[in-house]
Amino acid sequence: MRILIAGGAGYVGSALIPQLLDRGYQIDVVDLFWFGNHLPSQVGVLQKDLFHLQVADLEGYDQTIFLAGLSNDPMADFSPAKNFISNASAPAYLAYIAKKARVRRYIYASSCSVYGYTENQLFDEDSPVSSNYPYGISKLQGERAVMQMVDSDFSVIALRKGTVSGYSPRMRFDLLVNTMFKTAMEEGVIRVTNPAIWRPFLSIEDTTMAYTRAVEANEAVSGIFNVASGNHTVGEVADLVKLALDEELGKKIGLEIKHIKDMRNYKVSIERAKTILSFHPHQTVKSIVHQLISNLDKCNDFDNPAYYNIRVFKELEKQDVQAQSQPAGVLG
Repeated sequence: MRILIAGGAGYVGSALIPQLLDRGYQIDVVDLFWFGNHLPSQVGVLQKDLFHLQVADLEGYDQTIFLAGLSNDPMADFSPAKNFISNASAPAYLAYIAKKARVRRYIYASSCSVYGYTENQLFDEDSPVSSNYPYGISKLQGERAVMQMVDSDFSVIALRKGTVSGYSPRMRFDLLVNTMFKTAMEEGVIRVTNPAIWRPFLSIEDTTMAYTRAVEANEAVSGIFNVASGNHTVGEVADLVKLALDEELGKKIGLEIKHIKDMRNYKVSIERAKTILSFHPHQTVKSIVHQLISNLDKCNDFDNPAYYNIRVFKELEKQDVQAQSQPAGVLG
C-alpha cells in the first residue's frame, strides 16, 4: 500500500512513519520542513506547499494522511489568517484532489479542541462543539469540509486527538506533559495555570497506534473518532508527572499553582474508537514521563528553538516580512 502523508516531517509524523514502514507500507511525505527532516532514509520526500499539489501528484496512492497545518493555540492566535488557511482550507483542498485522484481513504488530524468548554460532561463525537478560539474553530472547519466528501469510493476518518505528549525524533516541549517535564528537569518546578480544567491526554505511542488503526480499518469505515489515552485535570497531570520523576530519578519537584481562568475545558469518551477502530490505549502520564527520561540524551537542549512551534513560526514570519520588504532584484 502506498500512503502520502502531508506534514509527515512534524512531531506526530516523525514517530508514526517508522511504525508504518515496519508494517510494510510505502510512505512518501510532502512537507515544507519547517522543523527539519528526521525521517528514515527510505521515505520519499517532496518539499512543496500543499496548495501547489495537483491531482496527478496524488495518483497511485491508496491513502492520504493530513498531519499538516498550524498545530496549536499559540500559533493560531499569533496568525489567525494563516491558521484558517492551513487548518481549514488546506485539508479541504487536499481531500478534494485526493478524491479526484481516486485515493481510497483520507485520514484527517482533527482535535478535541473543537469541544471548547464543557462542565462535568464526558463528550462523545455526537456532542455539541463550541470552541471560540481560532485553532479549535479551524480544526472543526477542516473536519466538516473533509467529512462531506465521504462516499462509497472515498473513506474519510477524522481523529479528534487529545493533547499529545511524549518523545518524538522531531521533539516538542510545548505540549502538556512535555512542558511539565521540561520545567521540572530544568527548574525543579511544575507550573499550573488552572488545576481544575480537564484535558484528554494522548501519548505519542497511542497516537501512532490510532493512525495505524485508521489506516488498517475496514474499507467501508468512515467517521469521526475521539482518541485519547485518558482524561485528567491539569492539576492531576502535574501530580502524576511530579510522582513519576520522584520515583524514577529521586527528584523533589515543586508545584506553582495558579487559578487563571481558561475557557478550554473538556473530557471525552473514546468508546466509538474502541468499538469500530479497535483503538485500545495502553499508555499513562507516568509511562510518558518514563519515555521522556529514556530519551533525554537525544533532546536535553531544552532551549533549542526547534522544540517550540511558536518560536519557529515567529522566526519564519519575520523572515517572510523581511523578504517582502526587499526591493525587487535584491533577493538572492
